[in-house]
Amino acid sequence: MLAESMIWSLGGWVIRLGMIPVIGMRQENPSTCLAWLAVIFLMPWPGLILYLLLEEHGLSRPRLSRRIKKHKNFHLTNSSYLTTPNFEGCQVNPDHQALVHLAEKHGGLPLLGSNRMKLIVDTEEFIDSLSADILQARNHVHLLFYIFRDDFTGRKVARALGEAAGRGVTCRVLADAVGSAGMFSGLGRWMQEQGVQVQNALPANPLRMRLARLDIRNHRKLAVIDGKVGYTGSQNIVDPEFGHKKAGQWHDVMTRVQGPTVRQLQSVFVEDWFYETQEILDDPDVYPPSTSEGMAAVQVVPTGPDRPTYGFQDLLIQAINSAQLSVSVVSPYFIPNEGLITALRLASARGVEVDIIIPDRSDHLLVDQASAYYCGIVLNNGGNVHLFRDGMLHAKIIAMDHSLAIVGSANFDIRSFYLNMELVSIVFDQQFSYELSLLVEGYKKNSFKVGRAWWSRRPVYKRMTEGVVKIFSPLL
Repeated sequence: MLAESMIWSLGGWVIRLGMIPVIGMRQENPSTCLAWLAVIFLMPWPGLILYLLLEEHGLSRPRLSRRIKKHKNFHLTNSSYLTTPNFEGCQVNPDHQALVHLAEKHGGLPLLGSNRMKLIVDTEEFIDSLSADILQARNHVHLLFYIFRDDFTGRKVARALGEAAGRGVTCRVLADAVGSAGMFSGLGRWMQEQGVQVQNALPANPLRMRLARLDIRNHRKLAVIDGKVGYTGSQNIVDPEFGHKKAGQWHDVMTRVQGPTVRQLQSVFVEDWFYETQEILDDPDVYPPSTSEGMAAVQVVPTGPDRPTYGFQDLLIQAINSAQLSVSVVSPYFIPNEGLITALRLASARGVEVDIIIPDRSDHLLVDQASAYYCGIVLNNGGNVHLFRDGMLHAKIIAMDHSLAIVGSANFDIRSFYLNMELVSIVFDQQFSYELSLLVEGYKKNSFKVGRAWWSRRPVYKRMTEGVVKIFSPLL
C-alpha cells in the first residue's frame, strides 16, 4: 500500500513538472497556460485526462485539413456565388471601414447592401415565421442549429419540414451532435421517414481520438429557404423554457434577412454541409439571383477553429475602438480576454458610455462567478453593469453609436473567441439600429443597475469565490 501511494505521488509530480513545457509549447495564450497548469498542479491525474480530451488537439487533423481545403476551394470555385457586384461597394462611416476590411479578411465575405432586416425577439414569433416560410418553400430548406430539441417547438418545425418534403421540397437539417443529442434517435428519425435529410455535426465519441477536442461545437443558428429568405441570430429550435429552471425563460434575438446577404448565409450552410457529408450542393437553384430588398448593408462573418485564431476577437476590439458615443454589450456569458477588457476600459476613458447587460443568473454558475470579476473591472473604470432579472438573457448583441450592430450566435467569452463555430452579422442600417437600441433599453429597464458602492459591499465569500474562479476563466 505504501509503495502504491509513493508511486501515485511520484507520478503526480512527474505530470506536474512534465506538463510545464508541454503546455508552454502548445498554448499561445499565457493566461490559458497558467489556468491549465493550475488545474494540473491541483489535480495532476484528472487534470492530465482533461487536457488530453479538451486541449491536446483542436479539430482532428483529417477534419481540419478537409475543412481548410474545402474553405479555400469553396471561395475559389464559387466566387460568383459569394459575390454580387451590383450590391457591393456600400458606403459606410469612415470610422467603420477598417472593421469592414478586417471582417472580410477574416470571414472571406464582403459587405453587401440592399438587404431587408427584420428583428425578431419573441421565440413563438420566430418559430411561426420560420414554419410559415418552410410551408411556402418551393425548392429547398436548409437549417443549421446548435440545438434542435424534440419538444413542442422542435416538433412544430419538424412537421413543417415533413410537409414541405412531402411536396418535393429538398429539406436538409444539420444539427450539432452534442447540442441536439436527444433529437436524432426520435424526432430526427421521424423527419428522415418523411423525406428530410438529417445530419449530425461534429459527432463526439471519446473513444475516437481522431476527433480531437470533444468540446469544439458547431454553435451556429441559421436557416435559408429557397435561397431568398434567411434567418440567423441566437435562437435555437427549442422551447423558451429550455435549460436551467432557476435561470428562467430564455430571451433571444433573430433576424429575418431578404436580399443579397442570403446568398452568403447559404454559403455558410453549404460549406458546413459538405464538411459533414462530403456532398457538394452546386445546383443553380441553391443560389438564385440576388434582388434589392431594402436599405441595410450587412456583412456575414463565420468564425471557427479553421479560421485565424484571433480573428473574431480582433473584430470586436476594432468595433469597440471605433465607438464614439456608446457601446452596449448584451451576452449571457461575459468572460472577455485581456484585449477586450482593455478595449472596453479605454472606451470608457475617452468618454464612451459602456453598458454591459448580462443575466442576473445564467445556466452556468461558474461562468456567473467569472463574469462578476470582469463586471467589477468595467464598473471600476466608469462603465455600467446591468443584471437582467426577467429570465435567461441569451441574446448576443453589440450595439454602437446607434449606427452599427453585431448580432449572431457568438457569446462574449473565450469559447466563442477560440473554439466554437459561430456566425455573426455586422449590420449598418439606421432603422435596424434604432429598433435594436429600443430592445437594449427594454433589457435595461428589466435589469438591476449595479452601483459601485453596492458592488464593493458584496459579502467577502462572494469576492473570494470570484477571485478563485477567475483563475480558471480562460478555460470556461
